[in-house]
Amino acid sequence: MGLSIDAGSPSSSSRSHYHTHKIFLLSNYILLGAASSCIFLTLSLRLFPSICGFFLILLHVFTIAGAISGCAAISAGTNRWYAAHMVATVLTAIFQGSVSVLIFTRTGDFLGQLKSYVREEDGSVILKLAGSLCILIFCLEWVVLALAFALKYYSVVEGEDGGVSNSRKRSAKVVQDDEGNDWPWPFQV
Repeated sequence: MGLSIDAGSPSSSSRSHYHTHKIFLLSNYILLGAASSCIFLTLSLRLFPSICGFFLILLHVFTIAGAISGCAAISAGTNRWYAAHMVATVLTAIFQGSVSVLIFTRTGDFLGQLKSYVREEDGSVILKLAGSLCILIFCLEWVVLALAFALKYYSVVEGEDGGVSNSRKRSAKVVQDDEGNDWPWPFQV
C-alpha cells in the first residue's frame, strides 16, 4: 500500500550528491581562474584603469567573491552563505552577460572608454579575449546556480539542512491512539 524504498537508493543518492559537489567546486574554481584572467587582461590594456576599467575589474572581483562564497556555502552548510552566494551569482551573471554583449557589439567604443595605451588592433584582440571569458563566466555562473540548487535540495532531502523541519521532526511529541496510529501531540484523539 505504501512506497517501498530500494536499499540501493541512499548510496546512489549520496553518490550523486558527491559528484554534484565535486562538479560544483570545479565550476567555482574555473570561475575563479576566468575572472582573475579577465582582471589581468583588463590591466594589460592600461596599467592604471580608467573609471570604466575600474568597474570592469570590480565586476570580476565580485565574481571571485561569489565563487568563494559558493565554496564557503558548501563547506559551512549554512543558509546565510547559500543566500549570499545565490544573490552574488545572479547579479554577476547578469552583469557579465551585459559586459560581453557590449564588448562584442561596441568594441571600439568600449576600448575608447578604457583609455587603453595599447594599439587599437591589439587592444581589440585583448578585449575580445576578455569578452570570450565573460561569456564563459556567464555560462558557468548559471551552471553553478543550478548545481547550488541541486546541492541544497540534496541537503534538505537527506536531512542535513539543520533547518526548522529537522528540529520539528526531532522535538515533535507523538501520541498513539487506541488503534496504534501515531499522531502529533496537539492532534490527540
